[in-house]
Amino acid sequence: MPTVKAAVLTAFQQPLEIREYPAIQEVGAGEALVRVEMAGICGTDVHLWLGQLAIPLPVIMGHETAGRIERLGAGIEKDWRGNPLSLGDRVTWASSIVCGECYYCRLKRQPTRCVSRKAYGISYCADQAPHLRGGYAERILLRAGTAIFRIPDDLPSESVVGAGCALVTGIHGFERAPVEWGDIVVVQGTGPVGLAAIALARHAGAARVIAIGGPPHRLELARNFGADATIDVAAIPSAADRRRAVLDETGPFGADYAVECVGHPDAVTEGIDLCRDGARYLVLGQYADAGNISFNPHAITRKQLQLIGSWGFEPRHVDRAITLLAGTHLKDLFASEVTHKFALADANKALDTVRRWQSGKAVLVPDAGGAGVANHGA
Repeated sequence: MPTVKAAVLTAFQQPLEIREYPAIQEVGAGEALVRVEMAGICGTDVHLWLGQLAIPLPVIMGHETAGRIERLGAGIEKDWRGNPLSLGDRVTWASSIVCGECYYCRLKRQPTRCVSRKAYGISYCADQAPHLRGGYAERILLRAGTAIFRIPDDLPSESVVGAGCALVTGIHGFERAPVEWGDIVVVQGTGPVGLAAIALARHAGAARVIAIGGPPHRLELARNFGADATIDVAAIPSAADRRRAVLDETGPFGADYAVECVGHPDAVTEGIDLCRDGARYLVLGQYADAGNISFNPHAITRKQLQLIGSWGFEPRHVDRAITLLAGTHLKDLFASEVTHKFALADANKALDTVRRWQSGKAVLVPDAGGAGVANHGA
C-alpha cells in the first residue's frame, strides 16, 4: 500500500483528522511493522484530547493495541517472553520504552519515572518520520527495544484490548500497595481501571468489594467483575451520602483498602473519608492534570493512612496480565467489556462514545482491507 491512514489529534478539543502517511518500506534492526487489528479508546485518550497532558501535536493516539506482524527487522527473533516471532503472529506490546540508564531506571529502580520514557500514542509527534507511532492507524512501527508479546492463540484480541492498559496499571498499583486476604475494598470508579481493580481485588482475596460509579450499565459490569455492592453516583450525588452508603456496606469504621480510579481530583478527597484508620489508599486514576483539590492533611496523620500513588507499568506487568487473562475467567470478562467497535473513519464517534460513558470498552478496528466496521454496540 502506498500510504497508511491514521486518525490524528491535531488540536486539543477538536475533531481528529484522517491523514495519510508514507507506507513503511524498510524496517531497521530490532524494529517491527505491525498491521493494527484493534486499538482501544482509553480514558487517558479523552484526557489527551482535552489537553490535560503536555504532548506533542499532531499525535496519533492509541496505546492499547493488538495486531499482526508484517515485517521484522534484523535481530528480532523472539518476544519478551522468549517465544519465537514470525510474520503473521498476533502481538501486543508494552506501550512505553525507557532508557535503562537514568537516575530513576538504574539507581532508584523506578523505571516508569524514566526521564526519557516515551509512550506510543502519547509521546511521538506524527509530523516526524516514521510518523506511525500510535494505534489509531492502519499500521504502527515499533521501535527497537519495544517489549513485544506474542498473544496466545486461545486468547482473543478483545480480551487483551478490553483489559488494555487498565489491567496492567492495576497490577502495578496493587504491587505497590497489596490487598491483603480478607480486606474490605472500596473501588472509586467503574471505568476500565475501576473494573480491573475490582477483578484484581477479588483475585487477591478481598472479602468484600464495593464499587462507586455509574452509569447503570457500568455498575452492572462492576457486579460482573466481582463487586458485591454498587453505589450509583447519579442516584446519590452527595459525597456525604455516598460515605454513609459505603459505611452501610463496610461497617462503621470504613474500608481496609480504597482505590481511586476516577480521574477527577475531588474523588481523592472523598476516598480519604471512606478509609478506616490505618487503611491503605491507592491513587491510580490521576494520570492527567485535571486540577487541584483542597483537603485537610490532618486526616492522613490522624488516620495513620498509607497513601500510595502508582504511575504506568513495566513489561513484566504486561507479562502478568497475559498470564492472568489466559488462565482465568477474566479472559471472557474483559472480552465482554468490548461493546463498541468502530472503523478508523469513525474515530471521532468512538472517542465521543467513551467521553460520554456510553460504552463498555470502545475500540477501533482500522481494517486495512477496506471492508469497514459498523458494530457500534453490543
